[in-house]
Amino acid sequence: MLVLIEFPVTIDLFGKTFLLHPFMEGLGMFIGMRYYQLLKWKDEESLGHTNSLLIVIAAGLGALIGSHIIGSLERPAELLNATHKWTYIWVNNTIIGGLAGGLVAVEGMKKIMGKKESTGDRMVFPLITAIAIGRIGCFYTGVFEQTYGLPTTSPLGMYLGDAYKRHPVALYEIAFLLLLFVTLQLFKRRYNYRNGVLFQLFMLSYFGFRFLLDFIKPRAIILLGLSTIQITCIVVIIYYIYLLKNERLIKK
Repeated sequence: MLVLIEFPVTIDLFGKTFLLHPFMEGLGMFIGMRYYQLLKWKDEESLGHTNSLLIVIAAGLGALIGSHIIGSLERPAELLNATHKWTYIWVNNTIIGGLAGGLVAVEGMKKIMGKKESTGDRMVFPLITAIAIGRIGCFYTGVFEQTYGLPTTSPLGMYLGDAYKRHPVALYEIAFLLLLFVTLQLFKRRYNYRNGVLFQLFMLSYFGFRFLLDFIKPRAIILLGLSTIQITCIVVIIYYIYLLKNERLIKK
């Protein structure tokens, strides 16, 4: 499949040229937050306004820190050889680290507050929406950042800015997220479940998909033939399998 696109795609605003990627990431975060606010207005607040705000703040800070830590550890040799290590850490990030960091921070904040209520269900569809929009920007950056696939002879291969037809992994992820959005909406309508199950299914599904996707992306092997992202995925997958192993669903 040949697509005539000049990578990386840019946009002109106010007489200046910008990469499309950060614009799409910002748009994804904006729409995701508005979507979350809409769902929040419709639902009752079980934790109270203050506690809910603290959890959102914890999630944001945890996601920020986790994103940069895991992102900078994807290629340890580059990190060790970087002249300005803090700059290297700041410019490298990954949504996998963001989700994992947000999870750790939220669970820590809930423990501090003495709360056991699950808080993630309302965030599922806004997160899927935000990630999918952001991945549009990843796709249009082509091979000019670490979100492209390995060379392939598959009919799905695309030229992303160099001489090789590659797996368009960003498009694969968008397709998966759309499928996951529809599947979880159907699950929500057809089953009764305790609070938190929807978020747990989202995390288990997304981290499982990303674990497999990394096999067709350039990656630095860290341990047992796996990358930093894949190792992170395995830890999160095991955690959510443990949480869901005794779950019983009841059809509506």
